Amino acid sequence: MYSKRILTYLAVLLLSLYAGDQAFAKVYIDIDSPSFQKFPIAITDFVTTGKDIHSKDLSIWFSDALAKNLTITGFFNIINKKAFLENKKQADIRDERIDFDSWTVIGAEYLVKGRFSYAGKKLTTEFRLYDVVKGELIVGKQYTGSIEEKYEMIRKFTREILVSLTGDGGVFDSNIAFVMKKGRTSDIYLISFDGSSLIKATDERSLTLSPRWSPDGQYISFTSYRDGNPDLYIKSVNGPGKKKIAGFRGINISGSWSRDGRKILLTTSKDGNEEIYMMNVYSGNFERLTRNFSINVSPAWSPDNRKIAFVSNRSGSPQIYIMDADGSNVKRLTFDGNYNTSPSWSPRGNRIAYEGRINNRFQLFSIDEDGTHNSQITVDDADHESPTWSPDGRYLGFCARRNDKNGLYVMNANGTNIRSLYEGTNSCISSSWSPRLK
Repeated sequence: MYSKRILTYLAVLLLSLYAGDQAFAKVYIDIDSPSFQKFPIAITDFVTTGKDIHSKDLSIWFSDALAKNLTITGFFNIINKKAFLENKKQADIRDERIDFDSWTVIGAEYLVKGRFSYAGKKLTTEFRLYDVVKGELIVGKQYTGSIEEKYEMIRKFTREILVSLTGDGGVFDSNIAFVMKKGRTSDIYLISFDGSSLIKATDERSLTLSPRWSPDGQYISFTSYRDGNPDLYIKSVNGPGKKKIAGFRGINISGSWSRDGRKILLTTSKDGNEEIYMMNVYSGNFERLTRNFSINVSPAWSPDNRKIAFVSNRSGSPQIYIMDADGSNVKRLTFDGNYNTSPSWSPRGNRIAYEGRINNRFQLFSIDEDGTHNSQITVDDADHESPTWSPDGRYLGFCARRNDKNGLYVMNANGTNIRSLYEGTNSCISSSWSPRLK
């Protein structure tokens, strides 16, 4: 759970686009307040300094692409271009030539302006973010690259805006792994936060389950039935390398990785009952953490690796429990409802998301690690499963089934701004959000 109030003070040393043009901006934002209102921001079409025939299209593309990125964060209200009062013929990106009053009167608090030149195969762009109320430049950046890199330029400046206004650069540099089931087989797919790319990461030709990211984002652990038994594998994200690390008869299902990447939590029935173990990735040594005749599954480390959330039916129905990292001091966390599972620990530390059955539907909930402040996040008539936190703790990814459609979705952690990343007739049955990728 976020802190109730985060007051961000940020003094940003601006990278000037012109010699001697430097400024400082102080931005005060209460991003996590319950009364937080979206930032009203205007984004003008970019000015072209070249004569390429595609310049007009690029001018609109830059402003629209940036608006789309800011919209999906859930933090911005993009002001309609039809409301702009600025004379386009006199438009300029330099602060001394901007009529800030004309932007204030339409309700804008922030303004983005930019320009670009495109000659041959070289694209140069300039972005500027202004505080309209103060009439000050907050941050300015220049990027140079090929035309194919234009979207990466948008991503970079989106990050600059988020850092300047919220103190965090967002999660556009992250992916979500999820399992797509087609008929009798399933595989792991990767998709970006903005939904711009969908990549098939495995080709197991069998049932594949439970992807989990290593803390450096280089590997994914998962369970595959390719050899007829649910075995645990580790696979390189960017290459073909794959290794079976647990192939005991019975189940071998991955839980989360330790923050140093040296250990993995897993559930295996190698000793006859579904129990939770901790495995050293390098030595292959196992340490048993639970000793209970009931089923114990879905282990998830806390960010500091001092505690583990897991699911057990030792009370008669699946419920969320917490124990210390060595398996001691087991405490039941959830008491509402008769079916609660899939715990996911917020990277901010003291909040756990999970799925619970209510009125014959699976909804998403979150609860403090001490069992207080249990709140329902989703409320519609779909089934919601497999919650996973973004690396900044501000979003949740999840799978959902709505009538004849299945998909992977993301939303702000308070349940607002739900949008689909993937939607189709194939089942989405598990999800895991990566760390920030380099």
